[in-house]
Amino acid sequence: MANNIERMIADTFMEMAQGLETGSFGKRPKVALTGMGSEHGEENSMKAAVEAAKDGIDVYYIGTLEAEGVTTIKVANDEEGHDRMEEMLKNGEVDAAVTMHFPFPIGVSTVGRCVTPATAKEMFIANTTGTSSTDRIEGMIKNAIYGIITAKACGTKNPTVGILNVDGARQTEKALKQLQEKGYDIAFAESGRADGGCVMRGNDVLQASPDIMVTDSLTGNILVKMLSSFNTGGSFEATGFGYGPGIGEGYEQLVMIVSRASGAPVIANAIRYAGQLVRGKVFEVAKAEFAAAKKAGLKDVLDALKASQKPAGAAEEVKEPPKEIVTAQIAGIEVMDLEDAVKALWKINIYAESGMGCTGPIVRVSEANLAKAEEELKKAGYIN
Repeated sequence: MANNIERMIADTFMEMAQGLETGSFGKRPKVALTGMGSEHGEENSMKAAVEAAKDGIDVYYIGTLEAEGVTTIKVANDEEGHDRMEEMLKNGEVDAAVTMHFPFPIGVSTVGRCVTPATAKEMFIANTTGTSSTDRIEGMIKNAIYGIITAKACGTKNPTVGILNVDGARQTEKALKQLQEKGYDIAFAESGRADGGCVMRGNDVLQASPDIMVTDSLTGNILVKMLSSFNTGGSFEATGFGYGPGIGEGYEQLVMIVSRASGAPVIANAIRYAGQLVRGKVFEVAKAEFAAAKKAGLKDVLDALKASQKPAGAAEEVKEPPKEIVTAQIAGIEVMDLEDAVKALWKINIYAESGMGCTGPIVRVSEANLAKAEEELKKAGYIN
């Protein structure tokens, strides 16, 4: 008993001393880094480990190199290094790991973090690797929640959410706004473009209009690559925090992804990112967010989405009304729903045509029919 008390007192004084030295008080996060497999060699990985260790993080370097301030776990090759990393995570020897590849289960995907070139503002990209769902729209809805979890764990209390203007953006917006209406606390960002809205354009990516940019993980992966290495030609990721932690309901293993092209600054930031998530108790935040989303009817929203995607019977024949001049535009319609939206207007004898405007798909109608057409499309759920 006396020995335990003495150890606790010694640990407390050590934490205080380290806090005074580094400016970071409390228990030091323990983060493993697999150093082998980088296109830039082990020296690049070790340089990152040394830099991150200066910021109040205990870094365990898994590889062949050694350096002051870093604990080396010696392994012969990349495969052995991965096995050792998984073992350390499983045994609780480390709180988190940073690695270059990892087989996440379906339902888990990573939230990237970058620094945007226009304003040097940080932005989370939800998501960048892995698969939140085999259904695209469901995946993007979940990505938004995963992004909120990650941003909150990193200290952003009320993160703003924007949805990149890719296939599924409008359906994702509709679903997230249904959750918001039923009590899920989600703050939507406003596009920097003149027409505003929470659906983000390319300008918003460069300017970091939202705190969290929601997209599918393949697009998110490209965004991280572009934003981290646009000045280097792509072979060396120089800025940002990498592809982020794997997040998913019930998943409590903190694995951060970087790329084989990630330079030392990005890998060091990925270790710091892991440290923030450990200190921010990311898994506790995740439990609270999933509970809040479920309370607001997440299951009902996803079930309704699946029901709407079931193939219908034989398509109803709708007669095209007499043609007229169409100069008014209605935006905000999902590209997959465009022709159905046109036919919904034909059905009530409003002539309409589909088209593609500078911000995405549009339905064109006459100025005289604009208000009535918008009302009908809102009622039918084609626009928000």
